[in-house]
Amino acid sequence: MHSCSQCQKQFATRLYLRRHVIAHSSQCKCTDCGKCFSSSQNLTTHRRSHSGEKPFECTVCSKRFTRSGHLVTHSRIHSGEKPYKCQECDQAFSQPCNLHTHMSVHTGDKPYKCSPCDASFSRSCHLQRHKHHAHSNRRPYDCRYCGKRFKRSQDLKRHVYTHTGAKPYSCRHCSDCFTFDVQLKTHLLKSHNEGTWFVCHICQKKFSQSINLKVHLRRHEGVKPYVCSDCQKCFCTASETKHHLLTHSDVKLFCCGSCGKFYKKKTTL
Repeated sequence: MHSCSQCQKQFATRLYLRRHVIAHSSQCKCTDCGKCFSSSQNLTTHRRSHSGEKPFECTVCSKRFTRSGHLVTHSRIHSGEKPYKCQECDQAFSQPCNLHTHMSVHTGDKPYKCSPCDASFSRSCHLQRHKHHAHSNRRPYDCRYCGKRFKRSQDLKRHVYTHTGAKPYSCRHCSDCFTFDVQLKTHLLKSHNEGTWFVCHICQKKFSQSINLKVHLRRHEGVKPYVCSDCQKCFCTASETKHHLLTHSDVKLFCCGSCGKFYKKKTTL
């Protein structure tokens, strides 16, 4: 092992050590936040997060990105390209990380466990996302139109589309347009047979989104990672838990415009 003389961090090769040492140099230090980088190119890319600069634009939907690699990955939404194929079941994915996550379906490997509820996950980022959704009430992102608050910035972004009516995702086979990219993916599968279905290996049921298959598999396995804080009842999804929490609350947010009567649930209204 090769150790850094400044921070004692160890590396397997001298090349990795040399790259790391550069990060201690003031030449590759961000003047806005003090973060250091191993190359001036990485620093330049990082500075875009402060300036808001997004030089790489999608020619289909005009969405912009700070990195060319992010644009390449995004463009696969429109092209339907999925170059990363599973050798076990022939499912294909647009990103290598999605293939890596998918392989846990075959291996059953879920090394990351949630301490509050014992739910297991194949990736650490999935565990962190689960903790954020299931065990945290912090909602730092609020809608400027209606004041509704969200845990994630991307959830707020999707919500704002309901106010603006924007439909940035268009089908190249027909004139249909969609608010969300998942709606376009589902449309391409069902209407134009483009893309890959996610198939349950137990009952062969097909899904257009991997998250729906994941939830479906939980029902086969009896896994219920979301726990009600009031009665400890368990659920398969966060939305089911949120729906259940209304039974413990007297708050009625949905009002009838004709008679003024209030209801707990939108479906009841």
